[in-house]
Amino acid sequence: MTSIVLPGGHRHTLRGGPAAPRGAAPSTSRVVYGAAHVVADPLAENVPGAPAVLDWDATMAFRHHLWSHGLGVAEAMDTAQRGMGIDYPAVRSLIQRTVREAHSVGGKVVAGVATDHLEGPATLGEVLDAYRRQLADVVEAGAQPVLMCSRHLAAVAKGPADYLYVYSTLLSEVDTPVVLHWLGEMFDPALAGYWGSAATEATDTVLSLIKEHDRVVDGIKMSLLDKDLEIAFRRRLPAGVRMFTGDDFNYPELIAGDEEGHSDALLGVFAVLAPLVGPALGLLDEGDTAGFRAVLDPTVPLARHLFGAPTQFYKTGIVFLSWLAGHQDHFTMVGGLQSGRSATHLARLLVLADEVGLLPDAELAAARARAFFTTCGVR
Repeated sequence: MTSIVLPGGHRHTLRGGPAAPRGAAPSTSRVVYGAAHVVADPLAENVPGAPAVLDWDATMAFRHHLWSHGLGVAEAMDTAQRGMGIDYPAVRSLIQRTVREAHSVGGKVVAGVATDHLEGPATLGEVLDAYRRQLADVVEAGAQPVLMCSRHLAAVAKGPADYLYVYSTLLSEVDTPVVLHWLGEMFDPALAGYWGSAATEATDTVLSLIKEHDRVVDGIKMSLLDKDLEIAFRRRLPAGVRMFTGDDFNYPELIAGDEEGHSDALLGVFAVLAPLVGPALGLLDEGDTAGFRAVLDPTVPLARHLFGAPTQFYKTGIVFLSWLAGHQDHFTMVGGLQSGRSATHLARLLVLADEVGLLPDAELAAARARAFFTTCGVR
C-alpha cells in the first residue's frame, strides 16, 4: 500500500516517518519563524485572476502546527502567495485571524507589509501611502511588521535615494520594532536591482538605513541565497539588530553561526521542516551544534530542490508536501498555482521528503501521490 510508480516508471516504496511530538518550547538561543502557506477552498473559483477564497479552518490549523513545534509564524509573506494569487482583502483577514489564534496559545507572529493593493503604476508618494496603510493594518492587528519589498517601488525608484526616502520616512513614523525584508529577484524577477543597485553595492545603502533607524529596526531578513553576502552583512550590523536568514539553501550553517555571530531565521522551508526544526533547535540551545547540524544538514537536498529555479514556484511544492503529510485534504491553490511545478519535479520532492521522514503516514501519502500521478498520465 506504500508503493507507487513515479513519472518515468520508477517504483518507490515510501518509508514514512515517526510522528514528531508536539508541545516543543520556542528556542532560547535563536528567534525562528516559519513562513506559512495558505490553504485554498478547493470548491471555490480559485483560478488565475480571481479573488482568493481560503479554507480558513485548514489555514489556521497549519499555523497551530508550527506553533506546536516551537516556531513562530511569519504571516502573509511570500510563501502565502503575496503577489502570486492572494489579494489584499484576504491578506488583511489572514493577519487578523492568525493574531487571534496566536493569542490562544501564546504563539509569536510577524506579518508582511507591502504595497500589493495598488493597481497599476504608482508615484513615489502613492507607494509611501500604500506602505503606511498596510503598516497601520498590521500594527492594529497586533503583529510585528515586516516591511517587504515592493514591486511598485522597484518600478518607480530612480536610484538608492528614492528607496531611502520611502523607507526612512516609514521608519521615522513608526514606534514599534519592525523587520526589514530583502527579497532577491530569484523569488520575484520584478525586484531585480532593488535598493537601486546590484546586491553587493546595495548592502551599503541598506546598512546606512539600518544605522540611522536602529531604534526601531529589530532585524533584517535576507532572501538572496548567497551565504557569503549574508555573513559579511551580518558582521556589519549594529549591536542588537538581528539577521534573519531567508536562505533556504544554506540555513543550517547560517543558523549555527561562527565565532563572530549567527543568523536567526525566517524561512519558508521551515514550514515544511517544522517537526525536525523543533528538536534541532533544542540541541542548539544545549550547545550541541554538531547535533543540530546532524538533524538539519540531511534536509538541505530537499530544500534546494524545493526552491530550485524558477524559485518563485516553490509554493507549489510546499502545498504538495502539506497535502501528502496530511495537513490539508487537497492539492489546490489560490490562483491555480498548483500547476507551477511539473509532475517530475514533485515526484523528486516526494522522494526527498520521505528520505528525511517528513511523511508520517506512508499509506496516506502513497494513496494521494498515486492519485495525483494518475492524473499526470502515470499508469
